[in-house]
Amino acid sequence: MTLTTAPAAVPDRWPDPRHAPRAPVRAAIASALLRRTAQRFGFGVVLPGGHRFGAPGPAPVIRLRRPRAFLARVGTGGLIGFGESYQAGDWDSDDLPALLQALAAHAAEIVPAGLQWLRRFYVAAMPATQDNTRGNAARNISAHYDLSNALFGAFLDETLTYSAALFDTGTEDLAEAQRRKIDRLLDATEVHAGARVLEIGTGWGELAVRAARRGARVHTITLSREQLLGARERAERAGVADRITAELRDYRDLDTGRCHDAVLSVEMIEAVGERHWPHYFQTIDRLLAPCGIAGIQAITMADERLAATRNTYTWMHKYIFPGGLIPSMPAIARVLDAHTSLRVDSDLAFGGDYARTLAIWRKRFNEAAPALADRGFDEVFARTWNFYLAYSQAGFASRYLDVHQFTLRRKP
Repeated sequence: MTLTTAPAAVPDRWPDPRHAPRAPVRAAIASALLRRTAQRFGFGVVLPGGHRFGAPGPAPVIRLRRPRAFLARVGTGGLIGFGESYQAGDWDSDDLPALLQALAAHAAEIVPAGLQWLRRFYVAAMPATQDNTRGNAARNISAHYDLSNALFGAFLDETLTYSAALFDTGTEDLAEAQRRKIDRLLDATEVHAGARVLEIGTGWGELAVRAARRGARVHTITLSREQLLGARERAERAGVADRITAELRDYRDLDTGRCHDAVLSVEMIEAVGERHWPHYFQTIDRLLAPCGIAGIQAITMADERLAATRNTYTWMHKYIFPGGLIPSMPAIARVLDAHTSLRVDSDLAFGGDYARTLAIWRKRFNEAAPALADRGFDEVFARTWNFYLAYSQAGFASRYLDVHQFTLRRKP
């Protein structure tokens, strides 16, 4: 693995939010919403002096360290401000995933119906610079995946697999569960000796290596330079580099015909963007042999949640995954039906396994935080990623999010 040190991707050093235009009014609105949601959604709020309101007993809590800054930040920035207030250290929680799960379970109810008109003051549209055109896509991918191979190596397992694992037993370790996930996809797409495999989204190469060990010839593409280096080194160490071609290439620039027995893509569609979904699936359709099988793993949300949030610029876009959009399974089916000759042939949903995967990643990340700080990933970066991993875990634990592994075949 190439170990590099990258400067931490930290948020702006925000000005004092209490001095923003109309901050007192907006802070008062945020305070009213906080008191309303705490009791209804099952979490407590503890003020610096120890006074508590909201849900009693063992419920998860927000421990406010700087209440005025917290309310001003949330009042000014909405949900983005809520995340930024954690990054800035305005609040903490004894059980961050449980707190965020309580919020995620009621995401559609946070703002009362009569106050939905306020959304226009807090919700921004996705900036054009994050639309995943050829130029923007490479920059969006690099912003996350090229931070440092050392960063990802600090909390991923030995396979360096950055997607949902598929667990079998309560005692199974993460690496074994990741290999199970990969092998299940290779089995479902009938990857065997002599098979011609295309992978869109290389990661750090574990899938390509496992396919090559079966005797397949693998062409894998990525937009991450760090991942490309890591994948090539992994193939060399595994002794299968002669059966793997790994390239820095956009999926839209693949120019071969229908010659692949299997096209595989694991948690890459989330970085494509809705406007480009037709081209993504048309590319798979075009590159898949007539009797070939495509295997996709995708994070998903409910169709109604996609409809409500598809144009929303979020904290995740600003700090973690620029340009990202999570699809729904009905949306995928609509794109396939309208733009390709493919259909969903089999499907496995295992969102609970993703919650478990993320809990392990977050524990390992926090254990590695002091060593990462020595590489330039400072306290704000650690809080940013702690919030990201907990937020994601909560999304799957609350079933706001799911993950599907499915195959595509030609329509009859």
